[in-house]
Parts: sequence; C-alpha cells; structure tokens
Amino acid sequence: MKVHTNLNSFKATNPVVTIGTFDGVHLGHQKIILRLKDIAKKHNGETVIFTFYPHPRLITSTVETNLRLLTTLEEKKVRFEKLGVDHLIVYPFNKAFSELPYTEFVKQILIDKINTRCLVVGYDHKFGKNREGNFEYLQNCAEKYNFEVEKLNALSVNDENISSTKIREALQSGQIKKANHYFGYEFSLHGTVTYGKQVGRKIGFPTANIETSDKYKIIPGYGVYAVKVIVNNKKYNGMLNIGSRPTFNKNADNRSIEVNIFDFSDDIYKKEITLVFIDKIREEQKFSGVEMLTEQLKKDKVEALKMLT
Repeated sequence: MKVHTNLNSFKATNPVVTIGTFDGVHLGHQKIILRLKDIAKKHNGETVIFTFYPHPRLITSTVETNLRLLTTLEEKKVRFEKLGVDHLIVYPFNKAFSELPYTEFVKQILIDKINTRCLVVGYDHKFGKNREGNFEYLQNCAEKYNFEVEKLNALSVNDENISSTKIREALQSGQIKKANHYFGYEFSLHGTVTYGKQVGRKIGFPTANIETSDKYKIIPGYGVYAVKVIVNNKKYNGMLNIGSRPTFNKNADNRSIEVNIFDFSDDIYKKEITLVFIDKIREEQKFSGVEMLTEQLKKDKVEALKMLT
C-alpha cells in the first residue's frame, strides 16, 4: 500500500475511490473496502482511500475536548494494508480545506488530482462545506465529470446498523465482546509503561502503568478486563484495571490503566506496550483491606485465564 500526504505526484490506474474518516475501520467500513476492491478488479483499476489528518473536529471546533477515537492514524494504516488497499491518501485537514465547497472538492481533487473512475460512498455520506455533499449531489457531479458513483447500504448485525458511535458506546460501557464483534477484530490500546506506586508488587500482583500514545484514543469504561499484552515483540496473558486517577495524566478522561502480566517479571519501564482487549471480568470495586483485594485478584486471574484460553 502506498501512503500519500499530498497529491502533487499522485498516480493510480483507473482509481476507485472512497472518502471518509474511517474511525475504527469496522465491519461497515470493511464492507465499503471490499466493494471498492470488486469494482477495481472489474475496471482493472486500483483502490484509493481518501482520509484526513488531523480529525476534522479538531479544526472546525473552537474548543474540542470530547473527541474520542477508536483508531489512531497509525492503526488505520495497518488495517487498510491488511485489507489490501492500494493507495491511502492522508490529506491535511485545515481551515481552508474545511471551507471548500463540495463541487470544488470534486473538481479540484477527485477529478483534476486523482482522476477518479468510480466513487463509492457509505449510506450516510455527507461532505464538504456545510456537509452539502450528499449522494444526490454526487450523482449530478458524476454525470458532469463522467465518473461512476455508488452508494452502499448500512451493514447491520442483529438488525442494528454498525457505526463508530455505537462502538464507542459499547466500549464506554465495557461491552468489549460487542465492540469487537462490530470491529471485526479485537480493540487495542498502544502506549508506554510509566512509573507507578508499585502497590501491586507488594501483594504479589505487580502492575505496569500505561500512558496511551494518543490523547484522543478512547479508553474503555472503568472495570477489570482480560487482555493480551504485547511487549518486546512477545504476547502474554494478563488482566487490566481501568480506574480514575486524581492526579494529572495524559490519558483520555484522565483514566488510569494498570496491567498485571501473567508469568512475567521483566523490567519494562519506558517500553512500548500494546493491550488487546478480550472481555470484561467485573466492575471496579473498593476493598476494605489488602487481604480482600488480594483474594479478589486471585479470582480475577482465574476468570481472566478462562476468557483468554
């Protein structure tokens, strides 16, 4: 997959294009990409995803504090490559671009720069200044500039349309299995191990404190989770607690993330780490003493291992 951050020298054969933020690259997005590949094969062409960076809300909103992303840009790149996309355009989103009328976007970018043969959009596609670029608008543009346009219906699971919003809601309420089902893969967090209070070490459950690599990346709701842990290019089983930390940290919603890696004793302070969420074990609890906490952690580990094997 070729990644482009500008269109000055962009070239593709019979480009079949789709546009969007693709937050999550979930099953609904995957449906669009599969259709993109089918059309490209028919036209002997190449697939092109046009997305933006930074997220449009960070530019169009004067104060953005509520943005929570399902996937970082780097995670999206990995997903797109796995799905067999030929070209990824990561277009700089700025104030001037946000004010570009849709007709100008189609002419200046889709036609003049990309030479689009076919455009595939999702059922709720709207784009451009004042979100005026709906499907009907696109059909008129397609006739004018001689390209094909196709709209896909929403993908539903159990009669419920899949959307990034619904996945965020599932994660915030700790419904990991539901979120993973909608993703079509397992949700993960990437970050760095930071220094903690080392309370867990004293009771036989040492934990690594995690600071996420992107402050806008969503963090699941409070609770204890069964996770796979990737560190030093090796995968381990573990359990993780998400709670609140009164002191400042860089994680979204100021949440603390502490993971106990099973059968592991290496020093990984300042190392990069990836946490892959499998299921939720229980809600966060307060304990009256160390003994009760220790007993509960033993039970949590047994439950985590059941979920992870």
